[in-house]
Amino acid sequence: MEGCEAARGAAVLLILCVFAAVGVVAQNGNSSVVNIGALYTFNSYIGMSLGPAISAAVEDVNSDSTILKDTKINLILQDTNCSGFVGTVEAMQIVGKQVVAALGPQSSGIAHVISHVVNELHVPLMSFATDPTLSSLQYPYFIRGVTNDDYQMQAIADLVEYFEWREVIAIFVDDDNGRNGISVLGDALSKKRARISYKAAFTPGAPRSDIDNLLVEVNLMESRVYVVHVNPDTGLDIFAVANRLGMMSKGYVWIATDWLPCVLDSKETIDPQTADLLQGVLALRHHTPDSDLKTRFSSRWGKFKNKEYPKFNSYALYAYDSVWLVARALDAFFRAGGNISFSDDPKLRDTKDSSLRLTSLQIFDQGPKLLQLLTSSNFTGLSGQVQFDSDKNLVRPAFDVLNIGGTGIRRIGYWSNHSRLSVIPPEKLYAERANKSDQFLYSVLWPGETTVKPRGWVFPNNGKPLQIAVPYRITYPDVVTKDKGPLGARGYCIDVFEAAVDLLPYAVPHQYIMYGDGKRNPSFGNLVSDVAQNKYDAAVGDMTITTNRTRMVDFTQPFMESGLVVLAPVKQVKSKPWSFLMPFSWQMWGVTGIFFLFVGTVVWILEHRTNTEFRGPPRQQIMTVFWFSFSTMFFAHRENTVSTLGRLVLILWLFVVLIINSSYTASLTSILTVQQLSSRVQGIDSLISSSDPIGIQDGSFAYNYLVNELNIAESRIRVMRSHDDYVRYLQIGPNKGGVAAIVDELPYVELFLASTKCQFSIVGREFTKSGWGFAFQRDSPLAIDLSTAILQLSENGELQRIHDKWLSKDTCSVQTNPIDDNRLSLKSFWGLFLICGIACFIALVVFFCRVCLQFSRYSSEVVQQNIEAAEPARPSRRILPTTSFKNLIDFVDKKETEIKELFRKNSGDSKRHPSQVGDGQGS
Repeated sequence: MEGCEAARGAAVLLILCVFAAVGVVAQNGNSSVVNIGALYTFNSYIGMSLGPAISAAVEDVNSDSTILKDTKINLILQDTNCSGFVGTVEAMQIVGKQVVAALGPQSSGIAHVISHVVNELHVPLMSFATDPTLSSLQYPYFIRGVTNDDYQMQAIADLVEYFEWREVIAIFVDDDNGRNGISVLGDALSKKRARISYKAAFTPGAPRSDIDNLLVEVNLMESRVYVVHVNPDTGLDIFAVANRLGMMSKGYVWIATDWLPCVLDSKETIDPQTADLLQGVLALRHHTPDSDLKTRFSSRWGKFKNKEYPKFNSYALYAYDSVWLVARALDAFFRAGGNISFSDDPKLRDTKDSSLRLTSLQIFDQGPKLLQLLTSSNFTGLSGQVQFDSDKNLVRPAFDVLNIGGTGIRRIGYWSNHSRLSVIPPEKLYAERANKSDQFLYSVLWPGETTVKPRGWVFPNNGKPLQIAVPYRITYPDVVTKDKGPLGARGYCIDVFEAAVDLLPYAVPHQYIMYGDGKRNPSFGNLVSDVAQNKYDAAVGDMTITTNRTRMVDFTQPFMESGLVVLAPVKQVKSKPWSFLMPFSWQMWGVTGIFFLFVGTVVWILEHRTNTEFRGPPRQQIMTVFWFSFSTMFFAHRENTVSTLGRLVLILWLFVVLIINSSYTASLTSILTVQQLSSRVQGIDSLISSSDPIGIQDGSFAYNYLVNELNIAESRIRVMRSHDDYVRYLQIGPNKGGVAAIVDELPYVELFLASTKCQFSIVGREFTKSGWGFAFQRDSPLAIDLSTAILQLSENGELQRIHDKWLSKDTCSVQTNPIDDNRLSLKSFWGLFLICGIACFIALVVFFCRVCLQFSRYSSEVVQQNIEAAEPARPSRRILPTTSFKNLIDFVDKKETEIKELFRKNSGDSKRHPSQVGDGQGS
């Protein structure tokens, strides 16, 4: 960078010397006249709009009495031509004429050099160069009077994302503006997961033969989306050549930057010959809101001097606003009491080399103040709001999205850095403070006069087939392996890929390349990594889609479901003398026995006072409780229940017993009649908790999964390289150097079980969910198209037919089914036990409440009788009631009939007692 700066400084110094040699002398103007320079190429499309607009703006300012009252603007024009060096030298002539501000240039190359000079002389430069590398940090006195190309490239990136393209080819002029603009486009596309696949550059002013050769080259490439970023004066030559080569037909996409609207807007109508060249092209134009100011300016255009075209492009509006911006800043400067003065550059004045003493180059003393006024301005002009951000770029950048069709231009939407793509004008969204609209773009007419969105890519026409890596498998060759046939590979995966390719609407020339040495299975992780590193275009085989792999490549839709399972040796479980205990877990047996006794006890309590079958000596009552409790299991209880609460509890309990009996019978039948297999390994959890060796297939992703995800020690992993290794290691077991189980994907395990006649079995459940897919390089459009084709194969049954052809074997339907899995646990019945327990509790509460009420009545009546009996002997002594827990128990033990009879007798005595007392008083 230091060398570049030194070279650039030397170029500026050389220009200054040339400027001094031609003898240009600064002129001191009248005190009431302020010099403003204008630098642009007169005979260019942009210059032909800039010139009349700038001149008209100066006339309007000088004739407006409300601004710059006693001061007039003197416009100094300078043609920069199209030559970089000569144009720069000519542009330098204005600097020596004591200008307070300069408008232009439009060329990025000239702007880069002239910006160094104006920085030294403190002259603000209102440039129309869109090069995004022209930064206010490097050039403090550089102010961009048009929208930065950085935003235009963001708009193109949003268009590419909107139409779901992944690659574009950039066609541009190899100058500062072209290179820098395309560089920014590449950065913008990378944020959208897209990229520039090829940069097609040609020299400025290149003949048609060079353009012809360039387009022939890009037409052989894959991408069909072309971004054209060139100069307005030579851009149509590209489309003329493209049309002759047949590149303006169906399937192609052309996106032009703002240069194309500059050309078309300058003409009254598009001539038929030009319209035929541009059918279906998308283009971006600087968006300027419709307003009365803009309408009046448009109506005046025909009266302007020096106009070459009947209409103007957007640069005319920006130029007109730039003049008024300088005028407003100068007006504020003079109103604040400012005076314009120039002084000699001390760097040149003090130099010892007399040839470099350029007294005509003077510093604008008030340059910093005027620069501050310019950048802080805020008004509404022809181009909309004129205001600058911190980088001295216009705020609210926006573009019209245009589609050329027929003989005219149709606007299909807008782009702004506020709302991105939209069909609503940006100024309306700003007014409503809305970020997005309901619709992005209107329909597009593409090249070939079609409304169907182009795919944006084709297979390159350079004759190179797709290089596809295929794993050279040793185990399970029916999945995929090497073949001596014309394809060079065969198997289930190859047939699926070929069937999917046949469904694509275009040809896919491809070539299979075996991956591996044929002695052991290759590493699928390395295979995916090689595809990501562009060693292969794709990989076709039984590659499992994992998270780490999706970070490197793009996978298609899975064509085979897969997942890791545990394979272990099993043995048949024979019936034992105690098999009848197996249907229930020990918790279930314990809770069931407790509830039998609990319900029997509750029924005894509820029936004891009313039912003679539940009365008798204590030993007999205990035996009755046990007999009644367990006889309900077989519905063989002899005792009748007579109380309402007892019957309700018994009915509910018999329902519970019915369900328990039915479940027990069904489970016992299953255990005794269905073949049961057992294994010392119950699943992945038991493998993790043990220290036994674990086998995996050679090349499988299971190694990384077990080590990295499940934290299993690498020393426990054993790699199985062949089918025989599977059998031998499982048979000898972990104690003799084998393995306790093998962790592998379900499709492989099913093939293995079929070939071994089910000597082994899957234990536990499938503990991962994944699938097999074909791998492609990132952002490859083939991954999307093949995913759609795989879904079609699944829907029409072709995928199942291919599966049956290669993988349909006599599968083992018997899976290990440990006895514990068949046992009924408490969790299956706790709801029933809970309901039964609540019912018993409620019944007991109701029962004891009733007993307590009876006992309270019984105690009060007994006390009353004792008082009446004691009154004749001890009239003055008060008898207090006495109760005890023993009395309560004795009361509960009494029969219900005795209590009722006692209450009835006491009730009769109380009725007769008052009459006896009355008879005594009457006598």
